[in-house]
Amino acid sequence: MKVFGFQFAPLRHQKDENHAIIEQMLVDAAPPPGSFVVLPEMFDSSWTFDIDAATEGDSPGWAARTAQRFQIHLQIGFGRQVDRAPGAANATVIAHPDGHLGDVYEKMHPFGFTKEPQYYAAGTRLVLDRVGPFEVAPTICYDLRFPELYRHAALAGANLITVIASWPSARIAHWRALLIARAIENQAFVIGVNRVGADPDHEYGGESLIVSPQGEILADAGSNSGVISAEIDPRTTTNWRTTFPALADYRPDLLPPISRLESGIGLGSSSEFSDEASTKKSKNDDVH
Repeated sequence: MKVFGFQFAPLRHQKDENHAIIEQMLVDAAPPPGSFVVLPEMFDSSWTFDIDAATEGDSPGWAARTAQRFQIHLQIGFGRQVDRAPGAANATVIAHPDGHLGDVYEKMHPFGFTKEPQYYAAGTRLVLDRVGPFEVAPTICYDLRFPELYRHAALAGANLITVIASWPSARIAHWRALLIARAIENQAFVIGVNRVGADPDHEYGGESLIVSPQGEILADAGSNSGVISAEIDPRTTTNWRTTFPALADYRPDLLPPISRLESGIGLGSSSEFSDEASTKKSKNDDVH
């Protein structure tokens, strides 16, 4: 399967413009049908504490239409309203070529070094989604520093891990090292897609990577806007896990099981997003 990472500088709080940028990048990159394209964290609003800007519009709906138009699997990062405090979550979802949306993953670890936990609730469950021949575990940015999350995903069957991010330049060496570590220790492909550019608080380092299960860098975006791609095969993961079966030696007594692993495999329903859009419209109607 051909996989792509789109590294760019999102325009702050300008969703329509960012959608147009991605659509043009898709035209230029021309991913083959069935490809998997991954975008950065909060790709269409930029990482922001302005909840209204992060959650306005229908980002998943745009993703579903775009995936269907280009006949690809498309992972986006977006802000969404939730029914638990503080009322929003930093989320990601994969749209599929037939237009259906997989289960939403919400960032398990809001970035406590900043005020993110004051604006976005922590996620409560892992998600697996089927993308072509792969079982994908989507994750977000600061999650990368918590290896237990990825071990649970690998043990649940993930052979491809995605990390979408707004990772600052100041700690970009950590980003690279941790992406490679997550691939090696879980014997899985890793696609890490970071943004570039700046906002009022941070400069972002880019360096999106595609990493093999043995830690080989298959593609590296460097520090500028651009597209990375690689051809990956699930047999690579299967063969390496068979040849060097490190995962078989894990200690379950040191990693307590989790009871809320849920999967988006199969045909999902976008009714959740329709309901969300209707709710938001009603609230807006009440305001006006």
